[in-house]
Amino acid sequence: MDALSSQALVTGYRCTLIAADLLPKFLPLFMTAAGTIPPAKVLVLGAGVAGLQAIATAKRLGSLVSAYDVRSASADEVRSLGGTFVELELETLEAGGGYAKEMTEDRAARQRELLTPYITKSDILITTAAVPGRAAPRLVTAEMISGMRAGSVIVDMAAESGGNVEGSVPGETVDVNGVLIFGAKDLASTMPVHASKLYSMNVLALLGLAVKDGENTLDIEDEVFDGCAVVYNGEIRKGA
Repeated sequence: MDALSSQALVTGYRCTLIAADLLPKFLPLFMTAAGTIPPAKVLVLGAGVAGLQAIATAKRLGSLVSAYDVRSASADEVRSLGGTFVELELETLEAGGGYAKEMTEDRAARQRELLTPYITKSDILITTAAVPGRAAPRLVTAEMISGMRAGSVIVDMAAESGGNVEGSVPGETVDVNGVLIFGAKDLASTMPVHASKLYSMNVLALLGLAVKDGENTLDIEDEVFDGCAVVYNGEIRKGA
């Protein structure tokens, strides 16, 4: 029933393909008579559903993948996909429902400082960090981008909610001193066949919980409907 996760699966896959298309390099290792081409280095910030799919897709394309997330539980998930988890000497920020909670500005500044060496060595940087109900956290500043090599690519999946990356613009590719910054905008719609298939299954599962044998059995006390019902019996519910 989780439409957010199903669409994040689509966007995580799609953003990696976009990054690969924009990068003027091979992603996999090539050993040829003309010389050896080293694999591209991909760094993913945020290892939720979208981030994990980005990691998996980049790995399938043959790149060296590393990732960071403020939640300690993400480390094993990243490693299970063949990625390297970036360990920073910072406290974790676990929140309910598998999300990360908002960080203080002091911690954010320290995180940016520690991440800078990893970012500057990357050919592709993909950011996926989001905090429910709030603007996306600023993970990457213009100063950090200035240290990246010309030809590097950044895909900011959070561009529509404020952006993880300074200077990203939703739906546009911005060139900053040779570094291309792609601001994601409604990426799921660029893969309509499977985005629609997955979403339709979400809706079907939700309706299956509300209707049994042709009868409406919707239980407003059920945590699913309690959390998503805007209006019930003509009354606007809390949080709507």
